Amino acid sequence: MTTKPIEPTTSPYHIELVRSEASDGDVGWVAEVEEWPGCIAQGRSLDELEGNLQRAMEAWSEAEREDGRDIPPPRIDDRLSGQFRVRLPAGLHATLAREAARQGVSLNAFVSAALAGAVGWGRGRQA
Repeated sequence: MTTKPIEPTTSPYHIELVRSEASDGDVGWVAEVEEWPGCIAQGRSLDELEGNLQRAMEAWSEAEREDGRDIPPPRIDDRLSGQFRVRLPAGLHATLAREAARQGVSLNAFVSAALAGAVGWGRGRQA
């Protein structure tokens, strides 16, 4: 049984993130921890959602421990090698290559950083 507290913002759990829009135009976000059934949070902004998700994960893991249940570990997907092929327009490829050269980094490093920033990976959340 897991006895130490889970630290949600540093744990590599898989988080499903969905943008939601109500019929009245109200927009928000919903996140669910895939390995933890029922661990869901909502927020009007991504910042609000992040705080709400952290509190939801803390409450969920605390309830599991109090009930004597194990905390499911993060899922490991051995099928992912860290490499994939992307097809993109030649103009975008050229723009990315120029920006990478301007920053003095490889195209691979530049694109990796841009993708990480787009999903918030490396800022404590690695979903």
